[in-house]
Amino acid sequence: MAPAKKLAQKEKYSVIIPTYNERRNLPIITWLLARTFTDKYIGHLPTGKLDWELIIVDDASPDGTLAVAQQLQKVYTSKRIVLKPRAGKLGLGTAYVHGLKFATGTFVVIMDADFSHHPKFIADMIGVQKDKRGGVDGYDIVTGTRYAGQGGVYGWDLKRKLVSRGANLFADTVLRPGVSDLTGSFRLYRRAVLEQVIAETESKGYTFQMEMMVRAKAMGYSVAEVPITFVDRVYGESKLGGDEIVEYAKGVLGLWLKV
Repeated sequence: MAPAKKLAQKEKYSVIIPTYNERRNLPIITWLLARTFTDKYIGHLPTGKLDWELIIVDDASPDGTLAVAQQLQKVYTSKRIVLKPRAGKLGLGTAYVHGLKFATGTFVVIMDADFSHHPKFIADMIGVQKDKRGGVDGYDIVTGTRYAGQGGVYGWDLKRKLVSRGANLFADTVLRPGVSDLTGSFRLYRRAVLEQVIAETESKGYTFQMEMMVRAKAMGYSVAEVPITFVDRVYGESKLGGDEIVEYAKGVLGLWLKV
């Protein structure tokens, strides 16, 4: 008697969004995510076959973001909105590590809550992930890029554009990772891949995303890019400052020595 075939696991997408003072942005980004996954089609894929959840990791936002998230959970149900708050502002990298512990999807999307990452690009990411050029099961990682194809940045002044471009050029020159936007933080991962990469990643702050990509490439995972338009936050203030820029530069040099 032939052994029974193992049933393929149904695909599910876990979206992890770290929040700090995002009470005005969170309801709209949640609505856009829900619409993205419940539209008739995502690219060429019928979304009726897709499952999803949004994991919100709030770091004790003083503006009441968690209270807003709790109201959203009542609207969309706890199946769709998973709340995993923390006691204080503990860093972006650890927020993803924390959220990943509760993800039940086969794929994980990481993104910001401030509209700099529009959910409409998730459709493109899912479509590209399925491309067999990335392997039998498609690509392991799909990353959004501001600096290839039709990608771009809107709402930044010249100084910030130069800082971002310079940061990517610096990292590309030193590390040669083979991706055009190393500092981007809008990505789709196969969950098993993300778990392995994140376990090897040492950074916890703004260099976290960069190190994740460099290590993923060094571990041999396949990566594809999707052009995105990055728009400066609609509400709230940017959390990037001089200390983070210094941290980034140190992180690039540290990775060069380690990887």
